[in-house]
Amino acid sequence: MDDHSLCIVGAGAAGAGAAYALRDADVDVTVLEKSRGVGGRAATRRRNGCRYDHGANYVKQPDERTADLVEDLGADGLVDVTEDIWVFEADGDLEPGDRQEEHRWTWEAGITQLAKRLFAATDAEIHKGTRVESMARTDNTWTLTDTDGDDYGPFDSVLLTPPAPQTADLLGTTAWDDDRLERLRTATEAVDYRTVRSVLLHYDFERDYPWYALLNVDRDHEVGWLSREECKAGHVPDGESLLVVQMGWEWSTDHYDDPLDSVAAVAADHAAELLDEPDRRDPDWVDDQGWLYAQPADAVDDAAARAAEDAGLFVAGDWVVGEGRVHEALWNGVDVAARL
Repeated sequence: MDDHSLCIVGAGAAGAGAAYALRDADVDVTVLEKSRGVGGRAATRRRNGCRYDHGANYVKQPDERTADLVEDLGADGLVDVTEDIWVFEADGDLEPGDRQEEHRWTWEAGITQLAKRLFAATDAEIHKGTRVESMARTDNTWTLTDTDGDDYGPFDSVLLTPPAPQTADLLGTTAWDDDRLERLRTATEAVDYRTVRSVLLHYDFERDYPWYALLNVDRDHEVGWLSREECKAGHVPDGESLLVVQMGWEWSTDHYDDPLDSVAAVAADHAAELLDEPDRRDPDWVDDQGWLYAQPADAVDDAAARAAEDAGLFVAGDWVVGEGRVHEALWNGVDVAARL
């Protein structure tokens, strides 16, 4: 019998998890990824001798299977952030928090190593810089077409892993006359997302603190998260500091298209206030990344999400679970792959 053929759209944590789960199965896996790299929102950037995780900050350990997986991927270059996470509310007062996960993992080369190492353990064929524009089902198989007009397929199954709004758009351009398609598309379209603007502030000095990150717990501050990338080995040269300031959801939505200079000035002002350090208002360089679909606000209807699986159409991602965590996307991809 011929191997089953699967096309995974998206090379983020869910797509990488699915491919990894199928590494020993009789499944030929093709991955179509719109960007030039893998990892999705578990992304790393390099600049001026620094590496920084500008989307997801780390992989937490919710259970032993995550710990076992990280161990299986190899200990070389693995970083465990051990400093605490402190909290603050609208008044900006800092205090120790109780959000102390057992492990917070990334890698010296950045959190994108998660997807890179997962895919490296597979025989998946990955096409980067390939944006899927439409799909069609013919003779019980699937064909996908990219924005350049190139076709991929036919495939026995398709797994869609982009954020729910992008998945809904793709389902809207799918040629398949079946009520299950509309049921899946409608449910996917209903998933709301939170927007985050990540701002990176670099300084030519380094200071010591009893915390790795600061988390706004009442959602009433314009900053949602502030962390120190120098706490991660291999990310920031000695004697330097790089703050990751993720602005709150409402602020990020209202200022998503604002120029970097104005956004960085606001982030630096808030960093200076939170840390009570006026010189934080003057970083020597800045960077940013807008995440329009940063975190799902809720989960897709489970029955609707599985409505077309017997026709070979699957979805996976943190939005299927309803929690914006790297490990949730990863394990949802693994779980969906098991149903193949």
